[in-house]
Amino acid sequence: MQTNRVKQIHELGQSIWLDFIDRKLIRSGTLQKLIDEDGIRGITSNPAIFEKAITGSEDYDDDISRLAQEQKSNDDIFYGLAVSDIQCAADLFKPLYNEGKVKGADGYVSLEVSPRLARDTDGSFKQAGELWKAVNRENVMIKIPGTAEGLPAIRKAISEGININVTLLFGLQRYEEVTEAYISGLEDRAKNNLPVDTIASVASFFLSRIDVLVDPMLKKKGLNDDTGKVAIASAKKAYEIYKRIFSSDRFKKLEEKGAKPQRVLWASTSSKDPSFKDTMYVEALIGDKTVDTIPMETLEAFRDHGVTANTLENELDKATELLQRIKKADIDMKQVSQQLENEGIEKFNQPYDKLLAAIEKQKEAMHA
Repeated sequence: MQTNRVKQIHELGQSIWLDFIDRKLIRSGTLQKLIDEDGIRGITSNPAIFEKAITGSEDYDDDISRLAQEQKSNDDIFYGLAVSDIQCAADLFKPLYNEGKVKGADGYVSLEVSPRLARDTDGSFKQAGELWKAVNRENVMIKIPGTAEGLPAIRKAISEGININVTLLFGLQRYEEVTEAYISGLEDRAKNNLPVDTIASVASFFLSRIDVLVDPMLKKKGLNDDTGKVAIASAKKAYEIYKRIFSSDRFKKLEEKGAKPQRVLWASTSSKDPSFKDTMYVEALIGDKTVDTIPMETLEAFRDHGVTANTLENELDKATELLQRIKKADIDMKQVSQQLENEGIEKFNQPYDKLLAAIEKQKEAMHA
């Protein structure tokens, strides 16, 4: 019998997390099956995922009615629904979290602060703390966007002992700033004689959206051969940064106290261009001590025809050359990253607003 292709990825040191959640997945036993058969080792959510889950089924209607009767705001109703799902998923993943020599290497479930707080440092930190307490599971990560305003909130949350999934990363400079926020947060804890061995964090690098934006620019410059390659090249360089920073003397002092490196996580890994292979991003970035969060259709595609090989550190020189080439062609990746960040915030705000409007509509129907 052939080994499950998704499971083979874990044998190469990478953890596959599912980028999807809803009640049906949890209650039907499908999530447990994915854990058992595909070796799924965590789960991530975002406002767009929850919007589809809540507006696309009747599974949440009774809870919306109950929470509405308690005079909760629409935001509070949404987080009441989300926290319940996150708790159930976290309980399913708890055995994975407890497994092995390094407790807490995997088995995490992620819940995001409101996308409306992406430019609000204090608001992000405050809500991260509230969600952390509300979920009350040690194998949960609270998602905070890696915006300039998010960085101080990330550092403070880490210093308070909250596991953080830093989301919406597109550029190498910002990624390096995120590692600084994580390490500084751990150092703040260590100075206060608080444990650093219980904290986990990932830095989520978004891939396919980079190529969607950059590929038309490349074509205009006559660099057609480079299309579909910039995101992967950026991710390979991010992994170089990760290895350099987390093997530094500065981090080793924390590691001696039990601190774990902040792993890089590849997100937005479904191919948006139909001319690319549907498993392209997953196949190109398999490497040790990394995480890849993939949507259900990409998971199924990889299970069917994915190629498993240790690829992350292949052709690093070509990745460097490609990024130098596009810089010479006057494509400013810092500018690209900022545009993608702005668009990413908007892409999460839209479904969040739609979700709150759907909750309001249901409340009105209930009153009627």
